[in-house]
Amino acid sequence: MSELTDLTIAKARKGLAKGDFSAVELCEAHIKAVDAANEALNTFIMTTFEQAVERAAQSDKKIKSGDAGALEGIPLGIKDLFCTTDVQTTAGSHILDKFTPVYESTITKNLFDDGAVMIGKLNLDEFAMGSSNETSYFGNCISPWKRKTDGANLVPGGSSGGSASSVSARLVMGATATDTGGSIRQPAAFTGTVGIKPTYGRCSRWGVVAFASSLDQAGPITRTVEDAAIMLKSMASYDAKDTTSVDLPVPDYEKTLRDGVKGLRVGIPKEYRVDGMSDEIEQLWQKGIDWLKSEGAEIIDVSLPHTKYALPAYYIVAPAEASSNLARYDGVRYGLRVPGDDILSMYENTRAEGFGAEVKRRIMIGTYVLSAGYYDAYYLKAQKVRTLIKRDFDEAYKKVDVLLTPTTPSPAFAPGEKGGDDPVEMYLNDIFTVTVNMAGLPGISVPAGLSSEGTPLGLQLIGKPFDEAGILRAAQTLEDAAGLLPAPERWWV
Repeated sequence: MSELTDLTIAKARKGLAKGDFSAVELCEAHIKAVDAANEALNTFIMTTFEQAVERAAQSDKKIKSGDAGALEGIPLGIKDLFCTTDVQTTAGSHILDKFTPVYESTITKNLFDDGAVMIGKLNLDEFAMGSSNETSYFGNCISPWKRKTDGANLVPGGSSGGSASSVSARLVMGATATDTGGSIRQPAAFTGTVGIKPTYGRCSRWGVVAFASSLDQAGPITRTVEDAAIMLKSMASYDAKDTTSVDLPVPDYEKTLRDGVKGLRVGIPKEYRVDGMSDEIEQLWQKGIDWLKSEGAEIIDVSLPHTKYALPAYYIVAPAEASSNLARYDGVRYGLRVPGDDILSMYENTRAEGFGAEVKRRIMIGTYVLSAGYYDAYYLKAQKVRTLIKRDFDEAYKKVDVLLTPTTPSPAFAPGEKGGDDPVEMYLNDIFTVTVNMAGLPGISVPAGLSSEGTPLGLQLIGKPFDEAGILRAAQTLEDAAGLLPAPERWWV
């Protein structure tokens, strides 16, 4: 493997500043890595190599003139949910066929203003609806990790599967991602990467294709906690174009990373010890508790009594919002159009052909729970449960500063192993992550070890609103204790 693709964002910035290598050389090393891997891993829906080299050359000029941005010359992948000017944006769906935005999402603009170089647009579950990246119109994305027991291909998690897989495989140094019910943290856990979902409102949603507007939040996936802090600082901002954006200063997350956890009160929610959780997940959780305790944190048992209702409530609220958001895709203004005998049949034909099975399922569920006679019984009740979930966290944070839980109930699985005839089996992958979105809180997944199958496992930290700095600091302590995972073997070469 090229030495340049092994560098973290932090180390690459230092190397660029010292002139050890150029931004163009760094970019070309990652382009070479993508060329070698993408046929096997299917992480990129499309590449922007020519544009990337041009931007890298501009970065070299800025670095020489002393005008470098915080991410100057750093090669990134962009989840294909973020609108990018003059570059096709699909949301992993056939219905956005040939849709090329004439505007830039606020987050990608922030990154490009800081000098980041886009290598291409990354694969994802269609409209971010999935936990395994198996619902993409452009085919399954594959993890760079394999089980040592049978050598099977594995899913990278979802919906940000392309983001997690490409970072883990050393194809890009970091990637944008989105999290509606765990879509940053779960794939990060499956691929041995770091994924942070910021507080709702910390990062602008403007120019990000919507799934469930009250739950969606963007964040980075990187290989280290330090890199996550660097990327989040660039991504986060107040944005007047997004009415849910919160006008608060964005801290310098790097500055407090090494402040440690002495005196930090860490809550352990008893409701996260669910039936059927494997012994190795339980043991990993205990290791995380011990690591934080040994560094001076205080461990406190807490209760989040409404946790058991979070998953069913989430799968009412999210499809309801999705059914409303996806009503705009009708074949009239942009994207796919399938002709019909009249305008109504054109709508029907376009949506029937343009949406995949999982998206159709969620649109139908969402339409049902919002319909007359069922709104009160389902949607209104789910929103009341959401309020109770938020109240549980508020009560817990009177006693503790952060919460520590597993990220996922199991290691990564092979394509087709879950879901099948029972989609609920796939939905259960989100059991530890959806509460964070329902309450609008920040959460981070940190690689903490390997399973008995030789695949990554993650621990999750959940913080108080807008305390991303706090969970990053605790995450750094976990990373230091666990040590960085080795790179996955390059079986695709």
